[in-house]
Amino acid sequence: MDTKSGARERLSRSRRAILDLSHRIHAHPELGFEEERACAWLEHLLADHGFAVAHAACDLPTAFVARAGSGPLHVGICAEYDALPGIGHACGHNMIAAMAAGAAIAAHAVADDAGLTITVLGTPAEEVGDASGKVLMLERGAFEGIHAAMMVHPAPVEMLEMHVIAASMFEVHYTGKPAHASAFPELGINAADALTIAQTSIGLLRQHLKHTDRVHGITTHGGEAPNVIPAHTAARYIVRAENLEELEDVRRKVLRCFEAGAIATGAALEITGGTKPYADLAHDHGMSAIYQRNAEALGRSFPDLGVLGERMAASTDMGNVSHALPSIHPMIGIDSLPAVNHQPEFTAHCVTETADNAVIDGSLAMAWTAIDLARDSETRDRLMMPR
Repeated sequence: MDTKSGARERLSRSRRAILDLSHRIHAHPELGFEEERACAWLEHLLADHGFAVAHAACDLPTAFVARAGSGPLHVGICAEYDALPGIGHACGHNMIAAMAAGAAIAAHAVADDAGLTITVLGTPAEEVGDASGKVLMLERGAFEGIHAAMMVHPAPVEMLEMHVIAASMFEVHYTGKPAHASAFPELGINAADALTIAQTSIGLLRQHLKHTDRVHGITTHGGEAPNVIPAHTAARYIVRAENLEELEDVRRKVLRCFEAGAIATGAALEITGGTKPYADLAHDHGMSAIYQRNAEALGRSFPDLGVLGERMAASTDMGNVSHALPSIHPMIGIDSLPAVNHQPEFTAHCVTETADNAVIDGSLAMAWTAIDLARDSETRDRLMMPR
């Protein structure tokens, strides 16, 4: 039996456990840095399949590193498992976690014969947008010694190299002064007005932003009562651009809009976060081509999305990983249209029979890709070159 057949056979024997993991995580959504059950379930499954598991990796309680094999090429597979507030696994992180475990289990079965070391990195809090799991784990050395990294993400349709741009998330706090809104309004400093001025300024700024820039946010606190001048307001915003350099330019412009609100009203302004942004994703085209061949061998197909593919833009901390080592982040289709990521309808699609088939295909495509990376001498040597 060759290595790819061996990987497939091992995955087939673990199919029920892998799909059960996906469904359990989906049924028990947990927010970023709170994924205690999902993390534990992944750790237990991998330990049961012969992986050496380090819990609370990098001093993050819901991160882990699980390793198996002793081959010269070291491949990292990233698992995400945090959910979105209110709509659960509307980005399919339950599937991402299951595919990471499935790929690792399949590859581990033939790792020594294939010349592989396999590490699963449990990376929490991808949805938080700043100082996330992968960003912190990169800083703290979790990816050291790994030659290449990969993960597969669910989407409405198959995409080999999705348009992934840089992003920075931060929180804004205005502090004013309360007063009776009718009897003594002149004694108050209106923090809600400060936020309104900032949001109006951002609206006017949009004329001067590139078409590839994105600015969006929510108000998280708007005051206490309509008859009290709001003494405190808060918002959470995300700024995006094609790359980190352009992101910093847009971020400065947007921060000036928030400063305008403070100047106009006299409210005090505090901005927190945004110091550890997500980078754009540098796809390793050689690895992508290998993944595509393996996915197509399993019956997957990659439609030409044309302009639509360029217009769609998202962000992930896998971008930061891709600037540190060769990486891929293909999207696997679950036939969810018209439902798309971050909609509650997409949440429901992430535990369908189609989604389960995608979990198995994504697992095997990654395992086969890891095997091909190790056995192709030119690719292996390129990945193992010192950086």
